[in-house]
Amino acid sequence: MGLWRMIEAVGLTKRYGAKTAVYNLSFHVRPGTVTGFLGPNGSGKSTTMRMILGLDRPTSGHVTIGGHPFRQLPNAPRQVGALLDAKAVHGGRSARSHLLSLAQLAGIPAQRVDEVLGVVGLQDVAKRRSKGFSLGMGQRLGIAAALLGDPQVLLFDEPVNGLDPEGILWVRNLMKKLAAEGRTVFVSSHLMSEMALTADHLIVIGRGQLLADMSVTDFISANSADFARVRTPQTEPQQREKLTAALIEAGGRVMSEPDGALRVTGVPLPRISDLAHDADVRLWELSPHQASLEEAYMRMTQGAVDYRSTEDQLAHLQQPQPQHGGYGTPPQQPVVPEVPQQGWYAPPPPGQNPYAAQAQSEPAQKPEDPR
Repeated sequence: MGLWRMIEAVGLTKRYGAKTAVYNLSFHVRPGTVTGFLGPNGSGKSTTMRMILGLDRPTSGHVTIGGHPFRQLPNAPRQVGALLDAKAVHGGRSARSHLLSLAQLAGIPAQRVDEVLGVVGLQDVAKRRSKGFSLGMGQRLGIAAALLGDPQVLLFDEPVNGLDPEGILWVRNLMKKLAAEGRTVFVSSHLMSEMALTADHLIVIGRGQLLADMSVTDFISANSADFARVRTPQTEPQQREKLTAALIEAGGRVMSEPDGALRVTGVPLPRISDLAHDADVRLWELSPHQASLEEAYMRMTQGAVDYRSTEDQLAHLQQPQPQHGGYGTPPQQPVVPEVPQQGWYAPPPPGQNPYAAQAQSEPAQKPEDPR
């Protein structure tokens, strides 16, 4: 399995005075998969990555890469690549000079600098000073630095920050390609939609402690309620009522959706079909629906969020917006939705989930001395 490329944290704890940033954190990051590292702001993700890279010393516990602390790895840049802060670049240096200085420190041939500049798409701006780079270009330069030594272990902290859609897709495919080559890829991000498309495995922490260590599929299934979407003929509301009564009698939970469909939990799809048949109800739709990674993540971490937004205390100073189609006409009564809207997370049904099994201008500068 390539255990020499595995990241292992055991009882990792880090305190800053009276504040505990990470507490008793243990996990493995294995090669061959993209492992997502998730958690609310202030949960200890960056601190954990810094301890992995030997930038911070744990108060207790230890973390190793291939069985050795980072500081004991021979020529670490050739074994471990990392992007923690894309702004950690001398703004007066060109992209190529920045990478060349890193390569010379690690004994990496200059040819490799040009190779990684091509990989990240910066070959045409290689001689431009980095202080003129956009946020997305800075991210690409940081990724190039991580890839410079062709390492087998890679850590990325918010790698798609500032990238445009094409850049995000490129990073996604890059991560998957690196993992497919048998490398260890550890990625921290707040973009749940992107993690759902990129990561194979998740490590989730909250307030410095481990909340989950499982595959993306298992995480979503364990922290959300899958449901069945059922639709009957719109012209025959009595059929909808008959089916609702039958589903409730069978122990299901039925909620109406704004478009007239029914959201059903607690009853598996085959049973819903049988109940509809027995009640002589025609179905126009019967489909399984799984919650998103974002919904599952929000449900798990809702008790571990340190920084929450509150109501604007100056909201009363804003001029009220008209609640009607125009002036001179009486305001309409607000429409109260029949079902909870976005932000509502149904609790998982007791016992086994019935649907788990179905389911990112500056003129060119002369190249300067990398010193």
